[in-house]
Amino acid sequence: MATLSTLKLVTSKKHISISPVLHRRNKIISKIQEQIDLCVAKKDGNVYAPKQLKTYTDKHTGERKTIESVKRVKEWFWINETGKINLAIKYGSKTLMLNKKGANAIEVSTGDELISTLKNIKLAIENGELDESISEVSNATKLAFKK
Repeated sequence: MATLSTLKLVTSKKHISISPVLHRRNKIISKIQEQIDLCVAKKDGNVYAPKQLKTYTDKHTGERKTIESVKRVKEWFWINETGKINLAIKYGSKTLMLNKKGANAIEVSTGDELISTLKNIKLAIENGELDESISEVSNATKLAFKK
């Protein structure tokens, strides 16, 4: 106890420094950046393979180990029957509604246009233009967990 008496002890509570809206924005912005990196890699003829750390427990020794593995990134875009590229914006596994009419995809014609569209969407999210749609999807996901 002599060591503790030399320290300044206080009662403190950690404050939440970021609002839930900003947290959701940052989360989707990082996923859009992954899509941009994926598109650029495809355009250049490279494979996009980001790394992630995975922790697992060894069955034989019971020891926890961390390994580096390739992170799986699903494409948000596909080519439709007319040869155009459709892009859906996702939050988790759910697709965002992009307007009040229920549009859920953006149609572009080239890969370069796809990359610039992703950058524009990223900018729109930073400006808060899709906050309402992101909140709807987030709340629907929360309700699904309460069942």
